[in-house]
Amino acid sequence: MSYPKTMKALVAHSPTDYRFEPNYPTPECGDDDIIIKVEGCGVCAGDVKCHHGGAMFWGDGGIQPSWVEPPFIPGHEFLGRIVEMGKDANKYHPGLKIGDRVTADQIYPCGECRFCKSGQYWMCQPHKMHGFMEEFPGGMCEYTRYKKNAVITKVPEEMSLEQALLIEPYGCSKHAVDRANIKSEDYCVISGAGTLGLGMITYARLRNPKCLIVLDMMDDRLAKAKEFGADVVLNPGKCDVVKEIEKMTGGYGCDIYIEATGNPASVTQGLAMIRKLGTFVEFSVFGKETTVDWSIIGDRKELDIYGAHLSPYAYPFIIDGFMSGKLKTDGVITRKMKLEDWEKAFEYAEGRDGDLKVAFVM
Repeated sequence: MSYPKTMKALVAHSPTDYRFEPNYPTPECGDDDIIIKVEGCGVCAGDVKCHHGGAMFWGDGGIQPSWVEPPFIPGHEFLGRIVEMGKDANKYHPGLKIGDRVTADQIYPCGECRFCKSGQYWMCQPHKMHGFMEEFPGGMCEYTRYKKNAVITKVPEEMSLEQALLIEPYGCSKHAVDRANIKSEDYCVISGAGTLGLGMITYARLRNPKCLIVLDMMDDRLAKAKEFGADVVLNPGKCDVVKEIEKMTGGYGCDIYIEATGNPASVTQGLAMIRKLGTFVEFSVFGKETTVDWSIIGDRKELDIYGAHLSPYAYPFIIDGFMSGKLKTDGVITRKMKLEDWEKAFEYAEGRDGDLKVAFVM
């Protein structure tokens, strides 16, 4: 082993007990494992909501069981360089070698359930995830481990860290937009111009909808949305966006509505502005329950409702898009911080100071 036995790490013991630990044990490399030295790790909205004790992570004592497995190292938007490989690692990851720059999907597929066997690995039934479970540490540390079934992708040496940190979130954005099946005659609305929303916008632009409309409560994010390819931007705090969309579409409403805010108001707003037989795509982690009149979905509009989860098969496309310049990334990483300053980083990641993506650099 050519790296230290201890390392700096952020460790979650409970929702109220996140600790920066300067001498945390470095993960051991088993025969099938790969150890990487972390280069950087983004802070996801899911990381923030987990830290705030979100029920979908820690359970609510009733309907939702606890899902996370503490103590765990948070962070799933990370990349690094291989520093050690177990003697059997190349059986599972042929072609990888020490020194390679790599990243991996957030999901750790079991390889045995019906979803994995059908190629739908991102919906793996056991659903183990990097960054929420002790056995599958995340990237908010100096060294982390990939086990044999990790879905690993090489990262080009010439790719900037700022772009590489966006591979995972933009992969999620791509999957959500793919679920919408955008056509050239569609009026497509994307609600939310944070990191995920911007990833959706720059990719949706490549799908060439008739009109790409973006909604956000922050004008600076709307300006970035225009830069990334939006045709029209609207602030729901300053105008009646439902009426504006109806005006654009002859009173029918938008064809596609992609929800990327995690705010219940955005869901009800979307159901109001989408046309009959429209498509609604949900990609968000919600901090609280959303209540809607389901008769809108069925009896009144007969909508197609799609969920979107993670970033299956997306990384090669995203990497090519970054390297070719087809996918825009400028200005999305707004703040790079040290792991020791994690509390401040999590505060900035909430977006109240105007930040998009906050990331740790090791």
